[in-house]
Parts: sequence; C-alpha cells; structure tokens
Amino acid sequence: MERRRVAVVGVGVVSSCGIGRDAFWAGLSAPVDGVVRRADDFDPTPLFDSPKEQRRADRFQQMALAAAAEAWEQAGSPTHLAGPRAGTWVGSGIGGLATLEDQVAVLLEKGPRRVSPFTVPMMMANAAGAAVSMRYGLQGPCENTVTACAAGTHSIGNGARMIMDGRCDLVLAGSTEAATTPLSLAAFGNMTALSNSGNSTPFGADRDGFVISEGAAVLVLEEWEQATARGATILGEILGSGSSADAHHITAPSPGGEGAIRCMRAAFDDAGVSATDIACINAHGTSTPLNDKAEAEAVTAIFGEPGPPITSIKGVTGHSLGAAGAIEAVSVIMSFVHELIPPTMGTTAVDPELPQLDLVVGSPRPWTPGITISNSFGFGGHNGSLVIAPA
Repeated sequence: MERRRVAVVGVGVVSSCGIGRDAFWAGLSAPVDGVVRRADDFDPTPLFDSPKEQRRADRFQQMALAAAAEAWEQAGSPTHLAGPRAGTWVGSGIGGLATLEDQVAVLLEKGPRRVSPFTVPMMMANAAGAAVSMRYGLQGPCENTVTACAAGTHSIGNGARMIMDGRCDLVLAGSTEAATTPLSLAAFGNMTALSNSGNSTPFGADRDGFVISEGAAVLVLEEWEQATARGATILGEILGSGSSADAHHITAPSPGGEGAIRCMRAAFDDAGVSATDIACINAHGTSTPLNDKAEAEAVTAIFGEPGPPITSIKGVTGHSLGAAGAIEAVSVIMSFVHELIPPTMGTTAVDPELPQLDLVVGSPRPWTPGITISNSFGFGGHNGSLVIAPA
C-alpha cells in the first residue's frame, strides 16, 4: 500500500512561557530566568466536572488534557471521526512523579491503609494518553512512549506512522511532563545536570546545565486526503521520523554525536529528503556542556558549517524533559504560521570552541518556511528526529 500523507490540523500547548499556542508563541521571544520554570498560570479546573475528578488526575495528565482540548478545537472538534480509526499516542519521560512522591510520604507517615487507591492510575506513564482517548472517544490504538527527553518526538513520529501505514485516519499525538518536584530537583541537581546560575544558554560559552521545566503539547494528525475533503485547515505535514540508540552511556551522548548523526539520516531516509532540503533545525539544545557539543558536532557533520539556521527554544522554556519534543514540534508549526524562526533566548553568541553554527539569537528571524528537522536526544542514549514541512 502506498504510504499515506499526514497533515497537522491542530496544535495545543501548555508551557512555562505561555498557556495556549498564542501566549506560548509570544513568550518564545521574551527574556526569562529562574532555576525552575513552571506553568504557573495553568488552571486545570475548567477541564473537569468536579474537584474530586480533578484531584484524581496527576498534573502531567491535566496538562495533556488541556493541550489536547486546544488542539482538538483548532482541528474543528471532529467528533464524527472518533472511534476505532482514531488513535492516541501521548508520551512522557517520567509520568506522575508528584503523585508517587506524595503517596510515598503518606505511606511512611500514616501507613499503608492511607495510601490512595488512585495512586497507580495517577502515576502510570500511560495515564495521560488514556485520559485523552477517553475524553474524545478515540478507540483505535492508544499507546505511549517513555524515552526520557526524546519521548515527545518519538510519540509524534509513532503517531504519524499509524496514519502513514493505514492503521488510523486520525491521531492525537504529543507528550507531557510535570516533574519539577523535590525528588526530581534533588536528583538532577546531585548529578550536576542543572544550571547553577538559573540561565539556559543553549550552545553558549557560559552554559552550565539545563533549567528544568514542565508542560505538554498535543498535535492532531490526520490523513491528508480526509483532512482536505472535510475542509480542515492544514498547518503542516509530518514527512517522517528517525530513531536511534547511542549504545554508549546512560547519560552522556556518544562522542561526536554519532548516534544523533544516524538518527537524523534515518529521518531523512524516512521522509524522502536530503540534508540540502532542510531549511531550519530545531535543536535539542539543552544548555549542557556535553550535549550541546555533541549536537553541534553532529549537525556540522551532516550540514557543514555554518549549516541551516538553528534554534533552541529551551533558552526560554527550559527543559521539560519528556514534553520537550512535542512542545518544540508546536514551535515549528507556529514558525510556519508566523513566518518567523524563534530565537535562542539567553544565548548571545555560539561558544567559540564549538563548530560554527548559524544560531538564531536575539529576536525572531523572518524566513520563508521550509522543511524543518526537530531533534530530541534523551538519557539512555535515545535519539529522535522529526521532519516537518509547511502545509
């Protein structure tokens, strides 16, 4: 069977720099600092029928529902497309960590009989996807990807593949994370992954670690001909994706970005494009010394110096772990809509010890939207790349 095309017909986002796609887009060009970046304005109350129902959903699930609601509305609220041909693929790097921490405290302080019976369905990593599928009656495959910081990119790639291969006609795909918890902060801090300065400066000479954040993003993906026939507004197209493993180290990237190189090349092959077709790179760009170095080397190995324009929105959003790839996919779609590449806020110039990059800094750069590759590289050596085209 000929592979089917995948249209993006709706996007929704919850981020530390803005709730909803318009506020998120505006926030991508606004200076920000802080060692933890939370979505402080997020209010989940309208998503639930009662306070009791809301309390039975971990924050990472609540954020996924909010992102899905915005995306679903933009897609035209296509309830007539729900059913066995509609799927869900919502990933997470960690899942309901806040619930786990809270209930461990209850266990130790009050005993086992006081532990909530909702602990497991609140903390399990597939809870967000399950909630989205139930909310919209999506009865096709409901799966999730847990690949650390690559989970969002992998989830969208996997969701798109279900349409390409004919398993589904509609898929809600994305990822979510709410892991800015005491245990998480202590653990990442003790492994010296976090920035001491509270600044996120991807590819900058002064980078000293990532700034942790939270958020969620969901894309409504639809088979192209169906979307066109029903008059949906097509925002972009998922051309293909790539995945690879470093098979090197649990946290450090493979030297020279070798795993990232294979991942990007796999994405090109899947999408039917070459490096010369790429007009922009959305970098993983975490602001950590080793990861930025490996990514810069990988990009240079494929594209040469300076290569296409490259940006990392983590200068503003911080690193939302498993949600990052999906949030960044939304930023790519928004860059098509606004014909602007968002800047790498916080960074003024590329570290001179890195290969030369055409890093977008300072303010958004006008462009004629073209094919973009979005990269995510996670702990465990999980690499994901997504190739996205304007409509």
